[in-house]
Amino acid sequence: MMKRLLITGAAGGLGTLCRARLGHMADTLRLSDVADMDPAGDGEEVVPCDLADAAAVHALVEGCDGIVHLGGKSIEGTFAEILNSNIIGTYNVYEAARKAGVKRILFASSNHAIGFHTRETRIDALAPMRPDSLYGVSKCYGENLARLYHDKFGIDTAVVRIGSCFPEPKDHRMLATWLSPDDFVRLIERIFTTTRLGYAIVYGASDNEECWWDNRHARYLGWRPEDNAEVFRTKLDGLMTPPDSDHPAVRFQGGSFAAVGHFEDD
Repeated sequence: MMKRLLITGAAGGLGTLCRARLGHMADTLRLSDVADMDPAGDGEEVVPCDLADAAAVHALVEGCDGIVHLGGKSIEGTFAEILNSNIIGTYNVYEAARKAGVKRILFASSNHAIGFHTRETRIDALAPMRPDSLYGVSKCYGENLARLYHDKFGIDTAVVRIGSCFPEPKDHRMLATWLSPDDFVRLIERIFTTTRLGYAIVYGASDNEECWWDNRHARYLGWRPEDNAEVFRTKLDGLMTPPDSDHPAVRFQGGSFAAVGHFEDD
């Protein structure tokens, strides 16, 4: 068990899930976000922090054994918006980890780092990055920054290219990208308890019937997803009609991110 596990982005959907489910992994969960959070409970510390503020991030990371880095903007936006939260913020987290001696990080990347691969293309960790948005570009930056800090400074990172982590899929695309909350928690447990992590790229998806991603290069971690989105297909079929197969949101793995316009033109 760790003494202190930092969770950035703790007020968001995944951060809230981690706050509720990861208390057994550390004596103390240090929870951070720029958004409002509930007061600290037993075994918790609530530390508001703007990730673009280097001094504040260095203070935030001090005394932590591991980091679940979920913080940042999680949707497409202007470059200025993404720069502060996802690029400067991620740099600050890794630099603070280096100075504080933190040796293991989960970096929440995204399927949007590879979103312009077509759905009929099954890809693994060696596939080239094909970001579908400025948000996706920021995740490519974070992945490469994590690799640098592993190779140069020995900080182990699991880069988790998260698909769609919700209680259940919200549309037909998510029948392929769905990551159940239980499978996500099991993945985090493996990342922070496996004997050797190194630098690993993991596609964050459950054991779905429809699958575009191959995790063979990360099998040494011992994570085996157990849930399957297929149990929701009939429900989704009754709620909505899948979009046309030639639509960019269907052709490409990134879905609507690949189809949306450029925010700088707004």
